[in-house]
Amino acid sequence: MHLVPRQEEVVALLEQTGALRRGHFEYPSGLHADDYLQVPLAMRYYQHAKTLSVGLSRLARANPEIRAVIPELSIVTPATGGLPVAYGVCEALRAHQVYWAERETEGEPLRFRQYLEQMPGEKVLLVDDILRTGSKLRELKRLVESSGAQVVGVAVVIYQPAPGIPGFSPLPFCYLAKLDAIYSQDAATCLLCKQGVPLEKIRV
Repeated sequence: MHLVPRQEEVVALLEQTGALRRGHFEYPSGLHADDYLQVPLAMRYYQHAKTLSVGLSRLARANPEIRAVIPELSIVTPATGGLPVAYGVCEALRAHQVYWAERETEGEPLRFRQYLEQMPGEKVLLVDDILRTGSKLRELKRLVESSGAQVVGVAVVIYQPAPGIPGFSPLPFCYLAKLDAIYSQDAATCLLCKQGVPLEKIRV
C-alpha cells in the first residue's frame, strides 16, 4: 500500500470490507445505481481507517494554502458518515479541531450544536466520506460561511459524482478514488430494472 493509496488499492480495500457492493440498488432519493458504497463499513477497522485518513490528509497537505494554515485549521463534516474520516484527517494533519453539523429531524437544515460558533476568518477544511450530489457539502459550506468563517478546501475519500453535479471550483478539491456508477433517475429509465436484475433498496 502506497503512502497515498492508489485508485485500485482503495477500491480493493472497499470491496474487501464490504463497503463497496455491486448489483442493483435504489437510493432513498429514488435514484437507481449499479453499485452501493458505504465507506463507514471500511472505517470500522482501525488500520483501514488510518490508511484512508492518512492518505487523504497527505493530499490536503500537498496544497500550499491548506498546509500554511494547518495549526489553526478546523475540520468540519456533516454527521454522521464523515465523522470517522474527519477525526482521522485531523489527527494525521495535527489540525486544530473537529466539529460537525447535523439535522435534528429529517428535512430540516443542517445546524451546529448550541455554543459551537465559528470565528470570523476561521479557516475550515470540509471533509466527508463520499461526494455524490454534493448537496450536503454545499449546504455545510453555506452554513460555515454564514458566520464569517472561510472554507479553504474540500476533501472526500470517494468521489462518485451523480450526473450534472456542480463542483467546488475554485476551491482545492481532493479525493482518494473516483468511482463511476451507472445512475438512472427512476425504475422507468433503469436498464437494470428492464433486465430484471434483482433490486435492493438502500435505507437512510
